[in-house]
Amino acid sequence: MTLIKWQHRNPLTDMVNNLFDNELGDFFGKRFSDPAANIIENNDSFELALAAPGMHKDDFSINLENNILTVCSEMEDEKREEGKNYTRKEFYYGSFSRSFTLPKTIDLEKIRADYENGILKITLPKKEEAKLDTRKEIKIGQ
Repeated sequence: MTLIKWQHRNPLTDMVNNLFDNELGDFFGKRFSDPAANIIENNDSFELALAAPGMHKDDFSINLENNILTVCSEMEDEKREEGKNYTRKEFYYGSFSRSFTLPKTIDLEKIRADYENGILKITLPKKEEAKLDTRKEIKIGQ
């Protein structure tokens, strides 16, 4: 038999958490959080891809300082609806910031970024000396 630690859960706490996670976090049908990131290493570069659908290239700010690459975005949206006897106006503000420590093998002068189909793709070329295959098998002595 396996014993499982029982945790008392407060139904009121669950209700408040669900309200903030599901209702208030989904404003205008949008949910703003840190975008998912994929990092792929090729022979001559790394590719960093951030999923950020519904944005524009001007929404991003990409900075490099002390080998730390930071991608930031701020978004503002306003929705206004008018009817015969009412006016409704809603605002939405969201932001994110993701930072990545780059290896010393990156050629900082040749970093390139493109945004297409909801994906921010940052190409991080390797320095020439880092492209060389430096793998070697080492024999174990007696």
